[in-house]
Amino acid sequence: MLRSATLAQLDQTLQDIKAGYPVLPAQGWLRTIRLALGQTTRQFARAAGVTHGSVATVERAEARGDVTLATLSRYAAALGCDLQYVLVPRKPLTQILDQRAEAIARELVAKVRHSSALEGQDTSEAMGEREIAALKRRLLDGNQSRLWR
Repeated sequence: MLRSATLAQLDQTLQDIKAGYPVLPAQGWLRTIRLALGQTTRQFARAAGVTHGSVATVERAEARGDVTLATLSRYAAALGCDLQYVLVPRKPLTQILDQRAEAIARELVAKVRHSSALEGQDTSEAMGEREIAALKRRLLDGNQSRLWR
C-alpha cells in the first residue's frame, strides 16, 4: 500500500510539473536568457570563463538538443541560473504499470485458454476476463520488476 501511495504522489508531482513546464525556446535557454539580460556573447564568455566562440558553439548545441547536462549547468551558473532536470512521463506511471500488467495478464490467459480449447475445455469470455483481472491484480501487487522481463 505504501508503494502505491508513493507512486500516486510521484504521479501527481510529475503531472504538476508537466502542467506548468515551459516550452523550450527555439534558440535554447542559454541564448534566450543571455539576451533577456542584455549580455553580449563576449560578456557571457567572460562570466563563464570561456572563449567567445565557445559560447556560440554551446548555444547552438543546446538549441539542437546536443549539449551535456554538465556543460549546460556550468553555463547556466554563469547566467545566475540553476539547471533543473526532470523526466516527464507522457502518461501517468500508474497507467503505464496498469497497461503493462493487463497486457501480460491477457497474454498469459490467452495461452492457457488456447491450450484448454485444444483439450476441449474452453472457458467463457466472462471467466477469461475475471482471470485477467485477478492476474493483473497479482502482477501489480507483487514485485513490479516482473512486468519488464
